[in-house]
Amino acid sequence: MTAPATKTAVENGARQMDFTIANDGSYAARLARRDADAWFPERWTLDGPEPYAVELPGNQPEEPDSDVLPMADGRVLIRRFTAGRHAFSLLYPTGPGTGELPLGAVECEQLTLLPPAPGGTRAYAITAGEHTTAVWLVAGGAFGPEYVGEVPGRCTGGVWLDRSGRMLALDRESGGVIKAVAVDLERGGETTPLLQITGSSNDRLLLADPDSGLLLVRSDAPGCDRLGWGVLGSRRPIRFPECLHPDDAVLSPFAVQPGQVLMPESCGVAMRIDSVAGSWLGVWRPAERRMLQLAGPEGWLAGSGLWSSDGVLRLPYTTGSVPCGVMNIEPFAGVPVDTPFYRAHDASYDHPMDAITQPAQADPAGQEPFGLLDTPGVCRPVPLQQAPLTSRPAAG
Repeated sequence: MTAPATKTAVENGARQMDFTIANDGSYAARLARRDADAWFPERWTLDGPEPYAVELPGNQPEEPDSDVLPMADGRVLIRRFTAGRHAFSLLYPTGPGTGELPLGAVECEQLTLLPPAPGGTRAYAITAGEHTTAVWLVAGGAFGPEYVGEVPGRCTGGVWLDRSGRMLALDRESGGVIKAVAVDLERGGETTPLLQITGSSNDRLLLADPDSGLLLVRSDAPGCDRLGWGVLGSRRPIRFPECLHPDDAVLSPFAVQPGQVLMPESCGVAMRIDSVAGSWLGVWRPAERRMLQLAGPEGWLAGSGLWSSDGVLRLPYTTGSVPCGVMNIEPFAGVPVDTPFYRAHDASYDHPMDAITQPAQADPAGQEPFGLLDTPGVCRPVPLQQAPLTSRPAAG
């Protein structure tokens, strides 16, 4: 194992959710700190020749528990909580100052801003009640925050399943068990099952790549909480590789390589590794039986980064001399992928991979085997030899 990242990176990673990257990688936003107590929003531009940051301070410092989220047009959504209301505004630079467009508020105690939606013109949040969870459109609507629909059960998480921003995955607690479900935002929050490994296991969805269908999950079905992977629409069971189950560290996947249409085994996955020694970087792809561990750049905003479709991993960092930097690495350059996932009916396929600890089981109602369930509105990958010559999904 390589040396962990520096102490600066670990400290910056303590509030990793402050740094949020837009779905298309164009912008990012975070709460930056000028001194011990003064927090202010900061926007990073990532799609130019060089990254640069723009400060967006208001009339007074922000509270450290405020949330920021970058929009596709360069504005930054901010959520502030005051007097039992979550107020939303769009911030933008206006010469030496900061412009602010109030959007309205949602009155509740607990609200969670969801990850940036595909397209970058809308933003969503969820509010969990005692028995249901409400989904809200908080930016991009016609009249401020708009109620989208209600999901039975208490929900957490939030992963986008398609490129249109229609299908959202949430981790729903119901009957003391957590299962990932798919929520159709164009049908009033209509909910369908998404992930079920066993009837009693807690199965959460962490990341999804709409191009290949690769999913990263966390489940206790193997007997303890472990990371696993599968493919949306596939009836093969979830895999729990040993390399994703270190004894002395916790893995948190944060980015998946896009553009690998029908090739989930070739998708790179970036992970933050946390242990008593600090935080550092792990990179892995399903075709590999090991995880490559690397030190992040000095000042890495640990747990943040994005992949390009051609395999470049971009890691944001900030130091005293470089307040806005991005380190580019190609961890799999020159390394071939030699274990196709879609070898249809090939019984020897499992041999080079780590064993499945929890096979797919029969549905209690006698339905077909389950593990990953089909989701309406989301493209289902098919074996390459069965893929039609027309109407194939395009890479995002």
